This record gives sequence, structure tokens and C-alpha cells, in this order.
Amino acid sequence: MAQNLGALKRMNTEDYILQRQEEMGEDSQAYHDLPKIMKPGSEAKEGFSKVLQSNNEMFHQYQYPPKVSDWKFCGSFPSPLTTNPSRANLGKTFVSNNETVLVDIIGHASVGTISREFLRAGPREYVSYHPDHVKAAIVTCGGLCPGLNSVVREIFTSLTSLYGVKEVYGVPMGFRGFYATEFSIKKLDYEYIDTIHHEGGSVLGSSRGGHDTKLIVDAIQDFGFNHIYIIGGDGTHRGAMKIFDELRERELKVTICGIPKTIDNDIALIDKSFGFDTAVEEAQRAIRSGKVEARSTVNGIGLIKLMGRHSGMIAMYSCLASRDVNACLIPEVPFELNGSNGLFQYIQDCFDRRGHCVIVVAEGAGMDLLQEELAKAGTDASGNVKYPDIGLWLKSKINEHFAANKREINLKYIDPTYMIRTVPPNANDQIMCSLLGQSAVHGAMAGFSGFTVGLVNTHYVMIPMEDIANRGRSKVDPHSRMWHRVAATTGQPNFQNPK
Repeated sequence: MAQNLGALKRMNTEDYILQRQEEMGEDSQAYHDLPKIMKPGSEAKEGFSKVLQSNNEMFHQYQYPPKVSDWKFCGSFPSPLTTNPSRANLGKTFVSNNETVLVDIIGHASVGTISREFLRAGPREYVSYHPDHVKAAIVTCGGLCPGLNSVVREIFTSLTSLYGVKEVYGVPMGFRGFYATEFSIKKLDYEYIDTIHHEGGSVLGSSRGGHDTKLIVDAIQDFGFNHIYIIGGDGTHRGAMKIFDELRERELKVTICGIPKTIDNDIALIDKSFGFDTAVEEAQRAIRSGKVEARSTVNGIGLIKLMGRHSGMIAMYSCLASRDVNACLIPEVPFELNGSNGLFQYIQDCFDRRGHCVIVVAEGAGMDLLQEELAKAGTDASGNVKYPDIGLWLKSKINEHFAANKREINLKYIDPTYMIRTVPPNANDQIMCSLLGQSAVHGAMAGFSGFTVGLVNTHYVMIPMEDIANRGRSKVDPHSRMWHRVAATTGQPNFQNPK
């Protein structure tokens, strides 16, 4: 059937979506990109085994992100994507406020199953901010991560090129950049951001701490910002929630949006965070170096320390990807050094079988063995406990053990901690950063606030910020199939002696 491409505009009607499904054909990507709506009372379509019903009351109570119009009058304008001829094609893919993405997708063939759902991200047909009146600010907080500059660049280009916004500013050095007199907020332009996606780090600068809700919101008012884009982890999101609450308390027409960032990939709900793929890829270099060093000498040991204070995601996926590792030590799985099932005996077994051993340890692993050192540690600007260096401690213990047993070993210690987080993002992360930046801008222009954009089951969604801020970190589940795959790859025991 011939298609009228000029009419390909996604509308919020059942008849329209059903019509588009028929016209596009079941093999088209655009067909799979639409919800498969059933008319009330109709029979389930042949070939589909499950019918999903939404609970609108629960959805709007728990999963629907706030809107600025909840406390402040907002206008409604046709999206510039429909009125800007150079961007008209984007206007054919508007997303309605009824399109959702399921969170819990594992079903059961015999019984009904439940799931949460989040509002799908994407351009809306009507916006709450006229582009001429938008004054946006972008800030990066916390530690560095591959892709920060890519997100900053995409937010800028989406605001300016897609929506025609004329004022976008960069806030320097994290939250303190809003109010600290030693820093200057910079107006961004295309020349400044043109090639920053090829660089690691953050061109805006980043820092931990510095959060003062009143001073930040006062600065937002003084500067006249009405779009705030905050890139950071769970701690940053807790700070962003305080800013959101204060903005709402003052009844200001200001949108605040979060873009989740953690190199450890430990933010709950989302599939993964940007920069994680790059970090795992970069960690392969260190593991390969450790492997070469270990196998090139007598009883060689390659000991590599990777990032991961509370979550062993980087270590786990790096070991699984490299398949060169004999032992993976992560915070979620305790290990013992001595005994028949301890790490020392396993290293000896590796010597006997292959003549060398490669060990990857996450920075937060084995903290139960370092209680004395941990008690003396201070905290950083964000209030995080400064962990003692498990890599150096483990190196010392391994050397002491084999020296006491008069066994020659050659241990090489590699710590690429800051190397893997300061590199430019790889292709996968570049694309992800672009889509996160676009999704944030689309949601902000539509008047949503207090939300975070993220990837859930391969689709970009808007998550109420409190869900990210108040939920615990995502950690490796020692009972999961993924961890069992790692153990099967390394061949390691559980490093726990019988009690």
C-alpha cells in the first residue's frame, strides 16, 4: 500500500496506530516501534499470547514524572519540529504521553505477571517552553566518566539545532559552580563544543560535594535559568532532588532533568550507564598486559585492580570479555586468603596447571579483611569512605605468603583506575550519549521536571528522579547467571573454606 509520508505523524489515537501497523507491514522497524493497541472487546491477535492491561491510577501515582504545570501555569506550543522546515522529518516521530516501556519483561506462560512501566522518552507534539524564552544550564558532577563531553554536546545541539534555543550555558566544576565567585558560568557556542566529544573528561569541569540547595536555587533565579541539566550519579541525583523540591516549593517555572552517570554501572533500574562499555573495553588492555607479564616468567602473577567501590560490574564484565583471568574478586563476594579453598592455594593450583595466574580485583573487594585500615580512613567531599588500596594490600599479602613458603613468584601489579575513566567514549557509548542528551531535551521542552532519562529494556524512558535518588545501588548478584558465567570462565572456586 502506498504511504503518505507527509502524514506520518505519531498521534495518540488507537485507530491511527492500528492503521499504521497495517500499512507499514509486520517486518518494518516502524511497526515494531509502535505499541500494538487492542480495541476494547476485540480478540487477541493470532500469534500473540499475552494481553497487557495498564493500571492508569498506579502509573500516574508512581511512574509518571512530574510536570512544571503541576505547580505553575505553562503554555502549550506546537513543537518547533513541526514548524521548522529543516527539521520536519523529526516531527513524524512524536511520542504520546501514553506510550510506556515495561520494566519487568520476564513473563510466565502459565500465570499472569506484573510489571512497572515508565513513560517513553522522545519528542512531544506540544511543548511547554517557547524556544525564545529558554535559558538552559548544564552541569557535570562527581567523578569523570567516558562520554561526559558527548552528553554536554548533544544537549547543546538538541536545544539549539532542533528547537532553536539561543541561550545555553555551562556551569563549571559541579554544583559549586552555580554560586562560587571564583568560577564563571560560560555561554556555550558551537565553536566551543564542536569537537569535545572526541575528548575524555569534562570540558565544564567536575567535582564532588559543593551542594548547597538554597545557594544553588538562588543562583538559578538570579541567572534566570529555566532548564537545568544535571549529569551525575546517585549522590548527584539526591542533590538534584533537593533542588527540584526547592524549585517546586518556590513555584518556579524551572525544569530540572538528570542524566545518570556512573562508570561503575551501579545505578538501579537502567540497563546500563554511559561510559561503561568504554571502561570495560579499556580494562582489556590492562588485563592483556597482566596476562603477558604473568606468562612470560616463572610463576608469574598479573594482579590488576579495577574500579568498583560497591559494585563489581566493571571487574565482572571485563573478566567475562577477556577470558584471560583466573580469579575475579568483587565486593559482593567475600573471599579468604588461607585454607584449602583460599586464594593462596588457588594461585598455587594455577602455577601447577599453567605456570601463571591472572587476578582482577575490584577496588571495593575484600574490605572485610581490611577492617583495621578501614577504621582509619577518612571521607571524600561527597561523604564517601576512602577505601584502603586493596590492590597494594593483596600484592603485599601474596608476596609475603609465597616468600614464607620459599616459593619463587614474579608478581606484576597494574592499576589502570584513572586511565579507563579518562578516555573518549567508544562508538556504542557515543550513540548512547547522543540519545540520552536528545531524550533529556525532549522531556524538558515538553514541561516534565524532576525526571531522569535512561535506557530500560533497550528503550529510552523518563524515570521520576526520586526512583533513582532513593533506590539503592545496583550490585552483582552472586546467585545470578552472569556471575556463574564468570566463575565458569575463570574456573575459580568460591574462596570460602568449609566452616
